[in-house]
Amino acid sequence: MSTCQRYPFVKGHGTENDFVVVPGDVELTPDRVRALADRRAGIGGDGVIGAAVDADGRWFMDYWNSDGSLSEMCGNGVRVFARYLAEQHDATFPLEIATRDGIKTVTRDGELFTVDMGEPTILADTKVAVGDRAWPARNIDLGNPHAVAFVDDLADAGPLLDEPSYDPSVYPQGVNVEFVVRRAPHEVAMRVHERGSGETRSCGTGACAVMVASALADGEGPGTSYQVDVPGGTLQIAWTPDNRILLTGPAVLVAEGTTDL
Repeated sequence: MSTCQRYPFVKGHGTENDFVVVPGDVELTPDRVRALADRRAGIGGDGVIGAAVDADGRWFMDYWNSDGSLSEMCGNGVRVFARYLAEQHDATFPLEIATRDGIKTVTRDGELFTVDMGEPTILADTKVAVGDRAWPARNIDLGNPHAVAFVDDLADAGPLLDEPSYDPSVYPQGVNVEFVVRRAPHEVAMRVHERGSGETRSCGTGACAVMVASALADGEGPGTSYQVDVPGGTLQIAWTPDNRILLTGPAVLVAEGTTDL
């Protein structure tokens, strides 16, 4: 990392899915990520983002889960990162950001940011369980894996203190599990247990997976849009006619300072 003992950070969130952003010259390790993300002894967050630059000179979102593991993609995180780049580095839109799941293009309309998440991969159905209750689940990949289960009530999944059970042969690297209820035509609500972070207030890629699963369950496909309500707010998801998933939601920067964690 930088030779400085202390380094700057910015704290932000997207629908209350919160992140600590640090400069790219800060070496992120599992121990440092866990220290930064600790809600009692650190700054606190569902994840940590390093503002790195790739070999092509493009901004790279170096995203880590709060437990110190790496993740391929974070839909809420990339919006927060885009706002950070705009305010801290004078980046302009449309903005291309490199991730472990390829290049994501972000546009801005006032306080709302839209990310082109790419094409969804729809795989064979599976199942998930919490305690002695189990549900069929739609297996959808949006840069990282998701299992989407429709339930009668979001309380059915319990407190989600422990990771839901799933087939490790289907998800050898772990999985984000979303529990979903319908609220109105083209409107659903969800809870999520994120691998590496536990239950969170929102998950951008998870909301996209939920939208795809909901559209398929409704006999629809590309060319439709849904509102996905999360505990931390509301996200708008469009499935374009050319099979792209567009995620729209807020990104807020709430604090900045220095730390020696």
